Amino acid sequence: MLFPMTEHQGVISAITKYVAREGGSATAVLQPVGAAGVRITLVGGQGGILGDQVVADLETAKAIVDKVDGVEIGEWDRELTSSAEVRPGHYRKMAGWVANT
Repeated sequence: MLFPMTEHQGVISAITKYVAREGGSATAVLQPVGAAGVRITLVGGQGGILGDQVVADLETAKAIVDKVDGVEIGEWDRELTSSAEVRPGHYRKMAGWVANT
């Protein structure tokens, strides 16, 4: 590991709390989002509720996921997408300015 995980403690803490709320497990999909970095999209194991965090790069995202018990890296396959539960307000949040025009 080339960087101290202490600088990412807030992200690790947020994901750890999310996993606890979702019954102790979640799947993380790591998605590069250009200059913003890598989005760690989480799908809760118990209810499929979505969560996310953004970090600088793929190496950091993988290291953070490895630090949190109960999280495994996955892909947007049929099984995962069918288990994801998107709350109504989340669509509006994801759409940003488009939802408010």
